[in-house]
Parts: sequence; structure tokens; C-alpha cells
Amino acid sequence: MPKFFIKTYGCQMNERDSEQVAHSLLARGYERVAREAEADVVLLNTCSVRDMADQKALGKMGMLGRMAKERPHVVFGFLGCMAQARGGSLLKNLPHVDLVVGTQKFHRVANYVEQVLEEKRDRRMDDSRFSIVDIAEEAGSQEAIREQRLASRQATAFVSIMQGCNMHCTFCIVPRTRGAERSRSINEIVREVRDLITHGVKEVTLLGQIVNLYGRHEFPKRDGKSPFVQLLEAVHEIDGLARLRFTSPHPIGFRDDLIDALARLSKLAEHIHLPLQSGSNKILKAMHRTYTVEKYVDLVRRIRQARREIAITTDVIVGFPGETGSDYKRTRDLVEEIQFDNAFIFRYSPRRDTPAATMAEQIDEAVKEKRNQDLLRIVNESARRAGERLVGRDVEVLCEGPSKTNPARLTGRTRTNKIVVFEGDEKLAGEIVEVRVQRANGFSLYGTPILPTSRASNGDRVRHRTDSPWRT
Repeated sequence: MPKFFIKTYGCQMNERDSEQVAHSLLARGYERVAREAEADVVLLNTCSVRDMADQKALGKMGMLGRMAKERPHVVFGFLGCMAQARGGSLLKNLPHVDLVVGTQKFHRVANYVEQVLEEKRDRRMDDSRFSIVDIAEEAGSQEAIREQRLASRQATAFVSIMQGCNMHCTFCIVPRTRGAERSRSINEIVREVRDLITHGVKEVTLLGQIVNLYGRHEFPKRDGKSPFVQLLEAVHEIDGLARLRFTSPHPIGFRDDLIDALARLSKLAEHIHLPLQSGSNKILKAMHRTYTVEKYVDLVRRIRQARREIAITTDVIVGFPGETGSDYKRTRDLVEEIQFDNAFIFRYSPRRDTPAATMAEQIDEAVKEKRNQDLLRIVNESARRAGERLVGRDVEVLCEGPSKTNPARLTGRTRTNKIVVFEGDEKLAGEIVEVRVQRANGFSLYGTPILPTSRASNGDRVRHRTDSPWRT
């Protein structure tokens, strides 16, 4: 059977989509390989959030043109967000591309691959081209991302709970590439998580473009609880689940019921990724972020009160159109005040067909870079302090297996999502281990395992470990 290679650009949702495609090909007997040179099918699952992601995917496919000439039987395809946004225009400058498949069609990729392979066999002596472009909307596509092939002793897994976004932030192309919000049913999500747990997974991350707005158009509130909180409760009850995470939320989706859930659902990990984007109310309004700095700060306070050991990370965009030095200083001061455990800092990148791309007062790239580097220094210092506070303490680590940078050591994450590197037998992969932190280095912790944490049969923790001290 043919061999396939998938390269994924962008977010965790893209990673999850790629795994669905891989599962469908593996189910048909295809073999997955780690290098495109070994493959009969080469697929790039693309991202369009930033221009750099577009350019990386286009550059990669361009370099594969030589391989296409040497091995004309190979199928080349673009999947995902850039495919959705650009459609058939991608074929113009990359004539060797055979497939362009959008974000609502991942479940059809295997069929399309087989169709192209058959056409290539039939046209072996024919110079004519055959390609498939499918970027149409498809009702029910949110239910199609529900299967994945797990690796041996895999401890963590992503579960897609919804597709699309209705927020229309002025800098963001996602509503165009992912479509309107569409949510899976709670029963289907619970079924998928149960299946993952039976195969050894201990931690699940629920994925959505704005995950905490799950189901708001499809399902009713019950007992004052949003559909998302109802989902959290249902997944939390699954026997064998040790940890539950979700990403990425929007500040406006943090209502009282979700704050309460953070306080009472013990399997919810002590980490929230809470995008800020800017510390200036003027810029937040221009971004159409629908909250103020004051509301964001109050939300952080309430989250930390609900789960006092929680770690909070964020996203920030610098250099948005119209951002003055004073606007940037407000962002800088706020990031320093909140003391995030980590943050992803982005220079604003104009995206085609978004309102911000045509706004006046576009910021010079040199100014963006200066602000980016300055804010990174603040974040790195905050992250360093958070790590150093854990030296000498015991933390609960879910071992994910050998470290990618040093296979002689193991790696895993704390409940607050901090990376821990430690020595131990590979048999610890997939297990929850107590590790005593000996030193901190940048964003990683290094320690020595003590004993596996005792677990009740239902996956609830027997004793609680705090690995992120409360900070004011």
C-alpha cells in the first residue's frame, strides 16, 4: 500500500485535524512515514493566522516541485486553512499540486487521495493534469473529527468539540477559513473521551476556536449552566480520566458558572490560557475584542481566587494598526502586573480580507520588532520566576515519554502545564509521577522522580499537589 507523509503548520486544532486524516489513511492500509522523500502521498495541513505560516507552507510545497518531476506518481496536497482561503488559486503557481481540501472536508481526504492515485495510474503516459479542489461548506462536518490512532503508551490526547468562530476580531481570518460556530453533541464527545481512556490516555484537552462558547447556539442552558460547563461536568465524570484541559477560551466566555466549575471540578488542570491581545482599551476596541482591560484584570483575579494555584498564560499582539507608544506601554505594564506564567507574543501580521489589513496607521516593522523583543524580555523574566519558585518542591508530572532534545531523559507536564525533564525508566511513559524539582532553566524544570502518585479507581487525585504558588 502507498506511504503517506503529513506536515502540520499552526495550532493544536490543525494537529488534531491531521491526526484524523492520518487515521483514515491508516485504516485503509496506508503506511505513515517521517520523511516526504519516502512517501507516495505528501500532505501539508496549513495555517493562515499569520503571513509567515502561509509563506512556510508555500515555500515547502515549492521545494517539493523537484520531487514531483522525479516521482510523478506522488500525490501532493494542501489541506486546512490556507487551502480554504485560497482554493484553486494555489494550483496556478504550483502545478504539481493535486489536492486542495478545505477545513470542512478532512473526512474526505482519504477518498480524494485514492481518486488521484487511480487517475495518476491511468494517465501514466498522459501529460494532462487532474486535480481536486474542495473548499465547500458541509453540514455536520464538526462531527467528522472524532477518530485518531494512538501511539504506544500515549498519555495525552486532543478532542475537537466544535468548529468555527463567530467573533470576527478585526485581525483574524479564522471565521473565513473555519466558518461559523458548529458544535458536536455532548454524548459524542463523551463517547470519544471514554474510548481514549480505555486505550490508556490519562489527560484530555478539549479543543475549540473559542472553546468556552461551545454549544451556545445548539444546546440550552440547564440549572444556570452553559453547554460548555455541562460538557466539562460530563467529561469529568468519566472513570479513569486523571486530567482535563481546554483551549483556547475567550474572556467573554468566562461567566460565573465556568468560574465555579474551576473551583469544584478537581480533574480540571490548574492552567488557563487566556488571550489578552492588548493592554489598551483603544486597541482592544479596534480589534473588536468585546472586553476592557478592567474586565480582563477582574477576570484574572476571579480565576485565581477560584483556583489559587492556577497558572495563567496568554497571547499578545504588538504593533496593531494605531498602536502608539502609550498604548504599547499600557500593554507592557499590564503584562508585568499580572505576571503570566508564559505568553506568546506576536507581531501584528496583516491578513487578506480582514478589516485590520486596511486600517490607517499601520505600524513599521522595525517598531513591531522592538516592541516584540521588549515584551518577550518581560515574559521570560516572569516565566523564570515562576519556575524558580518550584525548586525544592514536589510536583505531579504526567510522563509523556523520552525528551525530544535528550532521549536519555523523560519528559512530562505538571498540572500547571510546566515542562519537567527527569531521569527514569521508559516504562514510566503514560504514568503520573511525583518529581522533586532540583533546578529551573528557562521554561523547563529538572528533577528526580519520587514515587507514582496514588490514584483512586475513578481517576480522582488522592492527595493534592500545588505546583504553582499563589501570587498577588
